[in-house]
Amino acid sequence: MRFADTNVLLYAISRDADEQGKSARANEILEGGDVALSVQVLQEFYVQATRATRVDRITHEQAAGLVESFTRFPVQDTTVGVVRAALATRDRFQISYWDAAIIEAARAAGCDVVLSEDLGDGQDYAGVRVENPFRA
Repeated sequence: MRFADTNVLLYAISRDADEQGKSARANEILEGGDVALSVQVLQEFYVQATRATRVDRITHEQAAGLVESFTRFPVQDTTVGVVRAALATRDRFQISYWDAAIIEAARAAGCDVVLSEDLGDGQDYAGVRVENPFRA
């Protein structure tokens, strides 16, 4: 099981001509079905997909429907334990709290790989490794 960061979901719905390769790759990942998400990822997806400055923004109704469809994957709740672990990871690795929360949600979901374009490709966070699925 791999953990998908928000950018995987956003690329999956992208209609930007410059992102079509990434869009195809994101949809391939999601079609594989071996991914987990977190409540944080779903929240970030909604906010970014409906953002007024997004070129290919979608409506609230579309985004809400997609969030609901993404719940077909295992979704890790944001628990007090995940928050505490993220605080420790933030301190240990000197990364943002939000990135640490992604790492710790992945760990809590039983994933040892986070698929993300935003975190350092190849970086290992105490047993959770980041892979950039969009690198050329």
